[in-house]
Amino acid sequence: MKLENEKKSNMFVCAIRGILSALKTEKNVKIDFAIAILVIICGFCFRISCIEWIVCILCIALVLFAELINTGIETVVDLYTREKNELAKKAKDISAGAVFILAINVAVVGLIIFLPKLIDQAQILLNR
Repeated sequence: MKLENEKKSNMFVCAIRGILSALKTEKNVKIDFAIAILVIICGFCFRISCIEWIVCILCIALVLFAELINTGIETVVDLYTREKNELAKKAKDISAGAVFILAINVAVVGLIIFLPKLIDQAQILLNR
């Protein structure tokens, strides 16, 4: 039982270490985390609904997940070869493309949620 608990705690330590490593070394991960914090702050400021919170949290999780997977793929490819290799380039480009597609879709979702609230707030300020 003790060994099983040690394995579980070690699993969490490794996961946190991986996230922190990506945060330290990957510019896009830093940007994604910063945007996630901004979305959370905007969510509180605009008092978004429960459903909107769920959508925002899922979007944040998906983008961070995709970015971490992309970083993992790029790291493994770099471990395999540092030389110019078309298959290595293809693997990196495809994983980056997956993150890009997700980011565009999440940005659209963010606009759907926050743009009407921004417009309402601007109209309130203009009518003062």
